[in-house]
Amino acid sequence: MRFKDVFSIIGPGMIGPSSSHTAGAARLGQVARRLLGAPPVQAEITLYGSFAETYRGHGTDLAIVGGLLDFSTDDSRIRHSLALAESQGMQIIFRTGIQQAHHPNTAEIVMNNGSREDRLTGTSIGGGNIEIIAVNGFDVRFSAHHPTLLIFHADRPGMLADITSVMKSHRLNICYMDVDRKSRSGDALTVLETDESISPEMVHRLLALDDVGRVSLVDLDKEERETP
Repeated sequence: MRFKDVFSIIGPGMIGPSSSHTAGAARLGQVARRLLGAPPVQAEITLYGSFAETYRGHGTDLAIVGGLLDFSTDDSRIRHSLALAESQGMQIIFRTGIQQAHHPNTAEIVMNNGSREDRLTGTSIGGGNIEIIAVNGFDVRFSAHHPTLLIFHADRPGMLADITSVMKSHRLNICYMDVDRKSRSGDALTVLETDESISPEMVHRLLALDDVGRVSLVDLDKEERETP
């Protein structure tokens, strides 16, 4: 586990009884929402392990849907997230998985916004911390504890050099990187966590690179980080 700060010790401000089952679950929903880049019109959420056994009693269902609505972990609206999602025309389906999961608190979220479908699998590992373990069939891992870029691109020579050159020009330090590809010269996903906030300008520069098809930005704690 790569979290060594006060947040890891005392956990986040949150609605609900459990940092794992509610705060962590809400952050999983938030990451999924940021990946999709828009409110989903439909989301199918499959829960595994402890999540599957206790999700109603611990409010895990409310928390994940609250995250999909882009509510932070301490937003009181999480208590009413299912009704709010329904009022916005969002169709939510919950399922419980029976196969052994990567972690006892695991959720797979498949969602679409009417034009694109995304799939994310993540775990809530305690203290409100999470780990994403798969995105759209790519075996990538990241914490969303720092500003995070998900760059979907073709696998070609020099691609990572082009990406990191943009990062360097914006004086951003990469604190974590993970890369996976579907096949040689096929589709690939690069995940970058940075020490600093990521500007819309930098996202646009990455999108302008040859063979980059899509960039998603996940920055769950931007407001907290920028508050004096």
